[in-house]
Amino acid sequence: METTRYDVVIIGGGAAGLSAATTLSRALRPVLVIDSGAPRNAPATGVHGYLSRDGMSPGELLSIGRSEVLSYGGTVIDGEAVSARRAADGFEVMLGDARRFSARRLLVTTGLTDGLPPIDGLQEQWGKGVVHCPYCHGWEIRGKRIGVLGTGPMSVHQALMFRQWSPNITLFLNDTVDPTNEEWDKLRARSVTVVDGAVASVDAVDGVLTGLTLRQGSSFDIQALAVSTRMEARSALVESLGLSTQVHPMGVGRFIETDLTGATAVQGVYAAGNVSNLMAQVITAAAEGVMAGARINADLIEEETRWAVEGIPRTP
Repeated sequence: METTRYDVVIIGGGAAGLSAATTLSRALRPVLVIDSGAPRNAPATGVHGYLSRDGMSPGELLSIGRSEVLSYGGTVIDGEAVSARRAADGFEVMLGDARRFSARRLLVTTGLTDGLPPIDGLQEQWGKGVVHCPYCHGWEIRGKRIGVLGTGPMSVHQALMFRQWSPNITLFLNDTVDPTNEEWDKLRARSVTVVDGAVASVDAVDGVLTGLTLRQGSSFDIQALAVSTRMEARSALVESLGLSTQVHPMGVGRFIETDLTGATAVQGVYAAGNVSNLMAQVITAAAEGVMAGARINADLIEEETRWAVEGIPRTP
């Protein structure tokens, strides 16, 4: 099968990937975006904290982003990139349907997956009654009875954060969280209710969250539930290039390490967005995509300048 060649192949068509593609296309670079169609924020009703786009649905934001890439001559396709390998003149990317594309540089913007505890009803409420980020969802649930599900070392911090949006916060330790003496003092000082015992289920009526139930039988009336997920970079493709994920310093998951411009430890391979910054909101991911796109373009210019100096014809 014939391999189509680009200056840059971007794996992942979210905010980071499309922003990078727009930047590179405006720099007159042949760019391909490969998108598997599984954005992390698909369950959310709207994007928040994105200047001029607040409340826009994630799908609409990506649709506009695709149109902008196409308007500057970039290419966007649907498909799943399953592996990549180093080639003599760059990289070759293989898709699940056997299509192949080559590129001088690769940008990985595959995002992350949110690991939720195996609690009945939790997955069904994800992105609706169950939320994770106060800056993404705090305004929408302000003043409500908010529960915080204990999942790990960030749960006490999460409870104290959501306290800014409501005086009615209950931290469910879920047989997982053991606050330090200092954390207990903070929780008491901020009037955060603390409930011991493992959580058995997240309860809903007609799709609307109504509360949760402990294994020992007690039920609690809450209107929203905050959960710190286990965030894992979608890293299968970069692992095929010899890169591996690193444990996040805050213990919240694993990510691909890069420098400030998105360069990874593998020359010619870059990463941006949630795959390398687990905490990034949509606007942050978009900004990192712009930064990575500019860095890649500068890298290519340096290479082409070297070719010109050495009298080497530019690779088509």
